[in-house]
Amino acid sequence: QVQLVESGGGLVQAGDSLRLSCAASGRACSSYTMGWFRQAPGKEREFVAAITWSGHTIVYADSVKGRFTISTDNAKNTVYLQMNSLKPEDAAVYYCAARFSFTSSGRTGPPGYWGQGTQVTVSS
Repeated sequence: QVQLVESGGGLVQAGDSLRLSCAASGRACSSYTMGWFRQAPGKEREFVAAITWSGHTIVYADSVKGRFTISTDNAKNTVYLQMNSLKPEDAAVYYCAARFSFTSSGRTGPPGYWGQGTQVTVSS
C-alpha cells in the first residue's frame, strides 16, 4: 500500500507561482512512476505531468509545458510540481498519483494510487 499526501495548494493571482508537494510512503513507493493530475469543476480529471524517481523520464501535458516543472527528492520520497505563470484555467484540484504507465505524448494508464487532492485557485 502507498500513501500520498499533497500540500501547497492555495489562492494566487494570474502570473504568480506555486509549488505543490507530494510526500509518498509505503511499500515499494520509490519504484513507481509518480505524477500529477488535475480536475476542474465540471471537467474530467486530466494528466499534468509524470516523472520516474530517477528523474530520467519526464512528460508534461501540452497545456503546462514551459510553465510547470516536476521533480523528485528521493531522500524525502517527495515529488514536487513547480507551477509558474499560472493562468485562471490552471485552477483545479491537483492530485498526486503513483504507479501508472505513460507515453511521451502524455497518454496515461490509470494510476494505482491517488492522494486526497489540493485546491489551486487562480484569480484573474
